[in-house]
Amino acid sequence: MVSFWMDGRVVEVEPGATLLQAAQRAEIEIPVFCYHPELKVAGNCRMCLVEVVGVSKPVASCATPVREGMVVFTQNQKIHEDRAGVLEFLLINHPLDCPICDQAGECDLQDLSLLYGQDRSRFSFPKRQVANKNLGPLIHTVMTRCIHCTLCIRFAEEVAGVPEIGALHRGEQMEIATYLQGALTSELSGNLVDLCPVGALNGAPYAFRARSWELTKTNSIDVLDGVGSAIQIHTHGPDVVRILPRCSPSTNGSWISDKTRFACDGLKFQRLDRPYVRGPDGLLKEASWQEAFQAIRKALLGLRPEEKAGLVGDLVDLESLSLFQDLMEAWKTPFVDCRQDGARLRGGPRAHYLFNSTFDGLDQADFILLVGTNPRREAPVLNARIRKNHLTRNVSVALLGAPADLTYPLFFQENRVAVLQETLQGHPVLSKRLEASQKPLLILGQGALRRPDGERILDLCIQIAEKYGLIHPQDYPQWCGFNILHMAAARVGALDLGLVPQEEDVDVEAILTRCRQGEIRALYLLGVDEVPLQGLEKTFVIYQGHHGEAGASVADVILPGAAYTEKPGLYVNSEGRVQEAYAACPPPGEAREDWQILTELLAFLGVSKGPQTLQEVRRKLSFKNPSLDHTQPFRTPSWQPYIPLHPRVPLSPAPFQETLENFYMTDVMSRHSPTMAACSQAQQALKQRDQESC
Repeated sequence: MVSFWMDGRVVEVEPGATLLQAAQRAEIEIPVFCYHPELKVAGNCRMCLVEVVGVSKPVASCATPVREGMVVFTQNQKIHEDRAGVLEFLLINHPLDCPICDQAGECDLQDLSLLYGQDRSRFSFPKRQVANKNLGPLIHTVMTRCIHCTLCIRFAEEVAGVPEIGALHRGEQMEIATYLQGALTSELSGNLVDLCPVGALNGAPYAFRARSWELTKTNSIDVLDGVGSAIQIHTHGPDVVRILPRCSPSTNGSWISDKTRFACDGLKFQRLDRPYVRGPDGLLKEASWQEAFQAIRKALLGLRPEEKAGLVGDLVDLESLSLFQDLMEAWKTPFVDCRQDGARLRGGPRAHYLFNSTFDGLDQADFILLVGTNPRREAPVLNARIRKNHLTRNVSVALLGAPADLTYPLFFQENRVAVLQETLQGHPVLSKRLEASQKPLLILGQGALRRPDGERILDLCIQIAEKYGLIHPQDYPQWCGFNILHMAAARVGALDLGLVPQEEDVDVEAILTRCRQGEIRALYLLGVDEVPLQGLEKTFVIYQGHHGEAGASVADVILPGAAYTEKPGLYVNSEGRVQEAYAACPPPGEAREDWQILTELLAFLGVSKGPQTLQEVRRKLSFKNPSLDHTQPFRTPSWQPYIPLHPRVPLSPAPFQETLENFYMTDVMSRHSPTMAACSQAQQALKQRDQESC
């Protein structure tokens, strides 16, 4: 530890720390504009000036390392005057448009002007005008406000991995702009809005919607991928107007993806706000909840267990999954599945379908093997963490899958499934690299598990993990480098509860085929919209969800549910971490929370005695599976040997396919988002431009 004096008291920090970091740990406030803890130091704004005894000029605390015995002053009159002078320079060209600026109330420049600003300026020449830039449909720019802190440039280069934005010209003519005058191609570009300290970059969907002090803020988690990013939902009245990240070092750090941030406007369109029942004329008509439940009970009369089935979607909370399981057990049906995408995963030991190393394990791994996954599309925040470790620790990354630009160079890349078998037998590149690694890590994606030979690929990956030291059963869970990356927030929880068919060769496709043939006469869809549902005229379909899309269009009874921002609920991310979401606003119209609908339906059908509270549902949930108790600390599961069910399935020679064709439209909410539609169009325009340039 290094000891020195700061503002009259002794401060101890680790060697190599800067004066600004030391001040933050000592809870001494130093103003900054261009500093961010997860970006490289630039020292552009000079707002963090401090006085060091023995040094003739003030120094930038963000770029000055501590030394043993140095004496530092951060709050004296001289430093106050120096910072006031720096601020006066920054305000030379800044427009006085605070009343119409979206950053008002959250602006660092406003806050520091209150502390260090003056009532007049010594500069009287005309202010410079800068043209606004096109950064895409997500970011509204007012570049005259820019103070050249370069936070946006450093984020694009260091975190997002798309060096498409930079500083053009020099001196007074300097401008921040994209090099090709087009939209940014990063899935993390919305984080520029949070980084900008002055309102030069604002969220376009939120522009001119509300003031920060008018918003109600609710902490929650994201459910649009399998990461479970910590977020804060901002509502203005009954509407969700924006979503911001919360710092969570174990999951998303300080960032969230553009879909997480901006898809919330899809909550306002095509919503289901009342029950519907299909009449004798084939048309859906409004109904009361009692009438909807009566129609369900009438349709179920006389049906055998094998004539009933249930499917689960990707955005369902744990409480609803547990109650849905109670309903399926009461029906005694063997046809239940949560794998909309057809992934060859089954219930069983949790370690066989979790991200076992946890996301923090990426910071320890010295070699990462990606199999059938594109983390840039499937989990952008996770991909940024892999990139960070490549840049800071020179971690090598290999990819077995469809070619992709992951924003970092690949040590090895090939799109042949047979490489997995070759690795077990001694691949000249991968086998040697795995043997030389101390903590190798494998990430298996849904692009591999969705294939017909997905279980065979899973078996090969586990064999590789056991052979090359990715799994150490004797000292587990000190290190387990075998990981599966999920794309659905409900998938791990559904697997934990065992919502998969017990019969061999039965999956979502097989269940729907039996429905089309008339073998299954009643089908319950809980938030299912990602599978082809045509040709179900012979089956009585019950749909419970919050958007009128594929499931609602074929349903005979529609039960309107609540979106994740409108209900409390538990979700399990890819790590197996149970996370709690909170209601930020009420559901529209007569829609109800999903667990309430299922509780009332169970009581109406005589399966349960009566209404339950959310706490009772959660207690029963933890009794079913203790690992789903959200009140207990997070623990990684123990490893158990893997026994393949279908060893006879041959390995297909077909190459891996891209998992996501369109990152911006992967779920029912984002498909109804005008902002995501604009992003999708911009992405297509960029692809067309690149093809024409080639």
